Amino acid sequence: MVSAPKRLKRVTLHPGILDWLPRRLKRAVEIGAGAGRLTLQLAARAESLVAVEPAGPLRRMLVATLQREGYGHVRVMRGFFDSVPLPEGRADLVIACSALTADEAHGGDPGLREMERLCTPGGLIVIVWPNNVPWLEGRGYTYKSFEGCLELEFPSLEEALEIGAVFYPQAVAEMRRRGERRVPYDVLGVNPPRDVTYKRKPA
Repeated sequence: MVSAPKRLKRVTLHPGILDWLPRRLKRAVEIGAGAGRLTLQLAARAESLVAVEPAGPLRRMLVATLQREGYGHVRVMRGFFDSVPLPEGRADLVIACSALTADEAHGGDPGLREMERLCTPGGLIVIVWPNNVPWLEGRGYTYKSFEGCLELEFPSLEEALEIGAVFYPQAVAEMRRRGERRVPYDVLGVNPPRDVTYKRKPA
């Protein structure tokens, strides 16, 4: 069994995604918030934000970060795509970042239905960094990608190589040759976090 690295790689979303998202929101819901990669951006835009996360350790990290940043209007709660304990039509924006997949264990069709249930008529459902675009397009979602090279940032070169050996073994030789802790996604051979799928709920 391979032990997990002590520190995590830092994933930065394409700035075009953040520019594209609504600047002002009354109410928003984020599902699969994790430690808050997108949550802080949403907190600065929404009058009310509910961040839903199933993992207790990540919820605690997120609460601590929000408190430190002064975002007292954000509610962090336990839940996931299969059941979000919020009323129908709760939010103008319902969003998930890299958490939803076609597998029902990570959302699937029931998860999409739950996101759409939470969205107010005329509101927006957004999947950031989708992993199965054809599946989402087949369910009425529109795909949008933002151009430009993106890099995955690691705490150090040593940790980049350590993490790369676990998750990106095909890229380790090139990572070692480049000798940098920032590695372009095309070197890693994975889709960079620069795209979204979205649907507007009928009014």
